[in-house]
Amino acid sequence: MNESQIQFNDRKSEIDLYQLQELLNVSAFWAKGRSIEDLGIAIANSEPVISVCDRDRLIGFARATSDGIYRATIWDVVIHPEYQSSGLGSNLVETVLSHPRMRRVERIYLMTTHQQGFYEKIGFQPNTTTTMVLHNLANLAFIPAIKDQLQESLGG
Repeated sequence: MNESQIQFNDRKSEIDLYQLQELLNVSAFWAKGRSIEDLGIAIANSEPVISVCDRDRLIGFARATSDGIYRATIWDVVIHPEYQSSGLGSNLVETVLSHPRMRRVERIYLMTTHQQGFYEKIGFQPNTTTTMVLHNLANLAFIPAIKDQLQESLGG
């Protein structure tokens, strides 16, 4: 039997998007069916992006978006079911939080459906007062008017 060789990595370019897609399909009901193209866009626009591998197998993933000082949000925290309850999830979140892009951030948010207790152990607190959501922004009627105004202001 092969021994585990768990490694954490913050190099986006080394993430196998096909393995990530499979990991999300197996481990995250909220992320099933994401396309390879969309995963690539999400990763390109996130910092840090942390992957966890056992040898060449992707077994964990998390990413964040941030302005680097005031606000950040952690997204897509996932550990393969075979590796859960081993401390890797906590280690993954702590790795994201200790990244230079995140160290000075005043408030770090995340959204979770069923894992509040897990995140509370790391230090997150429930926040019921500020969460709002706007679904499918591209379909809102006012968007063309805003785009036209922006185009005019840019001289186009």
